[in-house]
Amino acid sequence: MKPFIRNHQYNLINKQIGILQHTYRTVSDTKIVESVRYSAQSKIIDAFVTLTDAEHQMLTQVTDMQTAEDFQAYLRSLEFVLEPFPQVTGQQMKKLFHKNKKLVIPNVAALDYGHMTYLGWSDIATNKMFIVYPLNGSIVGIEGKYTPTHKKGVCFICNKHEEVALFSAVSKSRPANASPDYYKAVGNYLCLHSNLCNKNMTDVTALEKFIHQVIGDDIHRYR
Repeated sequence: MKPFIRNHQYNLINKQIGILQHTYRTVSDTKIVESVRYSAQSKIIDAFVTLTDAEHQMLTQVTDMQTAEDFQAYLRSLEFVLEPFPQVTGQQMKKLFHKNKKLVIPNVAALDYGHMTYLGWSDIATNKMFIVYPLNGSIVGIEGKYTPTHKKGVCFICNKHEEVALFSAVSKSRPANASPDYYKAVGNYLCLHSNLCNKNMTDVTALEKFIHQVIGDDIHRYR
């Protein structure tokens, strides 16, 4: 079977498995258990736009399990069908951010592409944060200023309570009648550490909306 599960979908499945396990341990009412099982299956299936019969069958197997050992074995089996993040080279990153002549890039060899929805890193020297993401068949890159809050808050991408920073990027989208000096910044609170954000993500809607707000029609391609 070809890889078809993205990182955020895997996280969602893992979350639903946690809910199922808790239900099996604490609830004796069979109707409630059945309702939770149905809800878990529906949320997992709804996380995918299209599925083959084999993929659908694989995902629905989760509701047939009850023991911790079964669930762990199931999660391990999903590792083989994880769709990895596209491997982006240092040269490709430089092309994405070609206007940044002093770009500091992460160590690509140390990245866990299998459990990554977006590639994010920050440059402390310039107070800049960078995001690379596969969008509509292209790899896009956005950069912006970030201001650490030095406290925990709700990340707009993963919706979890983590240490966040205010990330602000200049939007490239311009109204048709905008003046030459038109300027618009788009900002929100984002996990300071992208590896934690990637572990928490179960949906890409907020991230993709933010990227669209920043890049408009200006899509940077590395291929």
